[in-house]
Amino acid sequence: MRAVHHFGVAEKQQDEGRKAVFRVPRTSFMAIALLTICVTPIALGEIPYLQWLYVFPIALTVFVIRHRTVATRSGLAVRTMFGHRDIPWSALKGLAITKKARVQAVLQDDTKVPLPTVRTRHLPVLSLVSEGLVADPSGQLAAEDIKPSAE
Repeated sequence: MRAVHHFGVAEKQQDEGRKAVFRVPRTSFMAIALLTICVTPIALGEIPYLQWLYVFPIALTVFVIRHRTVATRSGLAVRTMFGHRDIPWSALKGLAITKKARVQAVLQDDTKVPLPTVRTRHLPVLSLVSEGLVADPSGQLAAEDIKPSAE
């Protein structure tokens, strides 16, 4: 008989701290499915060699799956369609907000890295996850909300 211990998972989650994932909503797959249905009569119709039209739904699916920003206690993980970049909180000088309410990470060397799917309304969440390393400009959070509880 074999004993199974589940306390390792709880300890791992406690060590990681808070985590926030900002991604394209999964309901986008419904629109991609509709696009695939609409493309099918054209791609498989009488005109030959139009099957390449399926590239668009496939590319959109890959985009929805990959495009995200993950914030953890250690930093930000930025994933785009073709790349991945880890940004520790210590390498972050601050955050910049674009005209379209998008957020960019400003590194110590003044390089700006766009944070996919992160908007200004998400700044309090980034403050919570970073445990106060990123300030909450909205003022919605108190100091005791940001700091991790010592349990």
